[in-house]
Amino acid sequence: MIRLKPRRIRVVCWASAIALLVVFSLVATSLTGATGEGYGTFQRGDQVAMVGLGVLGALGILLFTRPRVEADARGVRVRNILGSYELPWEVVRGVRFDRGAPWASLELHDDDLLPMVALQAADKETAVDGVRALRRLHQAHLTGLGGTPAR
Repeated sequence: MIRLKPRRIRVVCWASAIALLVVFSLVATSLTGATGEGYGTFQRGDQVAMVGLGVLGALGILLFTRPRVEADARGVRVRNILGSYELPWEVVRGVRFDRGAPWASLELHDDDLLPMVALQAADKETAVDGVRALRRLHQAHLTGLGGTPAR
């Protein structure tokens, strides 16, 4: 069983989410008194709403930590930012990580490409090792079927 997650983007996202939450909380504490020249004043609800917006923004950033790839002898499960796929090895033609591509992808027999956002070029050797491990599993499946690998 192989489990792969992006590394660098997870650190960046968590740091950004925490920073965003801190900034919105600081802004919320400064919302007191009059709103300007008019009759309006900031209320407790305005402060709570500002913190709520910070929480929503942080959760939106943390969506980018969601990608994951899991694979075993039966197939591969890909979870991207907004979608999940479970594919048997029979529908996979190959595992690609083209030069200059931001992430790896699965090439399917119907000529579709399924991006695997969890294997990002920013992770360098970790992503390359993950692609190699997926290729070994795919090759083992092909060998078990008595087939030759498709290039």
